[in-house]
Amino acid sequence: MTQHLPAIKKIIRFLFSGGTAAAINLLGLFVFVHYAHLQYLVGSILAFLIALVASFALQKFWTFRDATRSGMHFQFARFAGVAVGNLIVNTALMYLFVSILGIWYLLAQVYSSLLIAAFSYFIYSRFVFAPPAENPI
Repeated sequence: MTQHLPAIKKIIRFLFSGGTAAAINLLGLFVFVHYAHLQYLVGSILAFLIALVASFALQKFWTFRDATRSGMHFQFARFAGVAVGNLIVNTALMYLFVSILGIWYLLAQVYSSLLIAAFSYFIYSRFVFAPPAENPI
C-alpha cells in the first residue's frame, strides 16, 4: 500500500485541481452574467477560458509537479485539446445517459464527469505532463 501512496496523492491533487477549476468556471459564469450583465453564452465562454488557464496551472505545477517552462505553450495546446475533447465526450455521454438511458441529468453529469476524469488523468500523465523522455509527442 505504501508504494501506491505517491500515486494516490497525485490522484487526490488531480481531483482537487479539477474541482477548483470547476468552481472557478461556475463562479466566473455567475460574475459575468450577474454583475457584468453579459449574455449567458458569452459569460460561459469567458468563464470556461479562465477555468482552462487555472486548471492548466494547477495540473502542471501542483498535480504533476512539472516546473519546466520550455515547451509550455505546446503543453497548453495539448491540454486545451484534451479539454475540448472532454467537452465533446461529455456532451455525447450526457445525451446517451439522459436521452437514451433515461438517467436523471444531474446523476448523468456525475457519471460522465467520473469517466472523463479517469480518462483525462491517463492522458495528462502520459502525454501532456509526462517527463520529456516518456512523452511520445
